[in-house]
Amino acid sequence: MNEQSPGRRLRDLMADHTVALPGATNALSARLIERMGFEGMYLSGAVLANSVVGVPDVGLSTLTEAAAHATRCAAVTTIPIISDADTGFGAGADNVARTVQEFQRAGLAGLHIEDQEFPKRCGHLAGKTLVSVEEFSARVQAAATARTDPDFLIIARTDARGVTSYDDAVARAQAYLDAGADAIFPEALQDRAEFARFAQDIRAPLLANMTEFGRTPYFSVDEFAALGYKLVIFPVTLQRVAMKAMERALIELRSQGTQRAILDDMQTRQELYDLLGYGVEAPSGDKP
Repeated sequence: MNEQSPGRRLRDLMADHTVALPGATNALSARLIERMGFEGMYLSGAVLANSVVGVPDVGLSTLTEAAAHATRCAAVTTIPIISDADTGFGAGADNVARTVQEFQRAGLAGLHIEDQEFPKRCGHLAGKTLVSVEEFSARVQAAATARTDPDFLIIARTDARGVTSYDDAVARAQAYLDAGADAIFPEALQDRAEFARFAQDIRAPLLANMTEFGRTPYFSVDEFAALGYKLVIFPVTLQRVAMKAMERALIELRSQGTQRAILDDMQTRQELYDLLGYGVEAPSGDKP
């Protein structure tokens, strides 16, 4: 049994190369991410709000829901998990401290918190507001102090690029590192030059958000690595693919009254059993 903490394992991976973190939608997809050979995974606050709670990503999900989601995903996997923690599920340092404690208890490798006002908004949308540097630095310090595992990763996300300016994002990032953050997540940088410049301006482990339909161009993990980023999250990719597939299946089922034409698009019963480690052979009608 590996005695290293999840945070230590993730730090060791980051020291060696850039780590891709697909976003799980639930514990079953978390199993699949590990099965497909990824070294880590991500739990998105948007996915928690959308897929788990069924609401927009505007600060409506709770710490209790996030911790339960994280616990379920960590319980059935062995690879390190980073979770979105929004603003710390509240407006103060005490909320952030409790969030760190709950996510550590869930078995995660780390989390990121953001410098938006509570309630937050999606980082690639307009209309966001930021807390002061001093207020968020206090939250970062509370997060770092609250962890019992020194390897649990505290990542500070700044949304300043989409609200104030690039220079403010850099200044805030440095202040957050001084307050105790281990890594920085610069949200919504807008082109390759900005990503490269940020990595030169901030000498710390950096997380890149490769979300779809946002402000960031589509770069590969290798391209982000060359730019100087150590973690690359794909937060909503699996949710978007799954929802489009479900929509197409429902159209077929509603129009034809049968699923026969889309069986080839489905995970088979045996594949599901194998993923779950069920140890039961599927009925003979299941395709191999």
